[in-house]
Amino acid sequence: MTAYTLYIATMIIVGLVVLVLVIYLLLIIAALRRAGTHLKQLAGGLQKIVDNTGPLPNKLDVINGALLQLHGGLSSVDKHLVGIAKVFKLV
Repeated sequence: MTAYTLYIATMIIVGLVVLVLVIYLLLIIAALRRAGTHLKQLAGGLQKIVDNTGPLPNKLDVINGALLQLHGGLSSVDKHLVGIAKVFKLV
């Protein structure tokens, strides 16, 4: 093998390595652009969630009050059911 043959072989290998690196970098650029688009959509969706749940704190007092009444009623039913279960000796 001559020095010229080694030089040509080296240049071909370097060219192939550079070509592979360029292809991978282009694929990475394309993937990052797609990810950027998805992130924009995600940010828009999260902003809609923030906007839609904004009035929720004002309603929580009403919801908690209704749940407290429901808890009281369900506790009463539970006591009655326990009493019935004792009568039938299920407990």
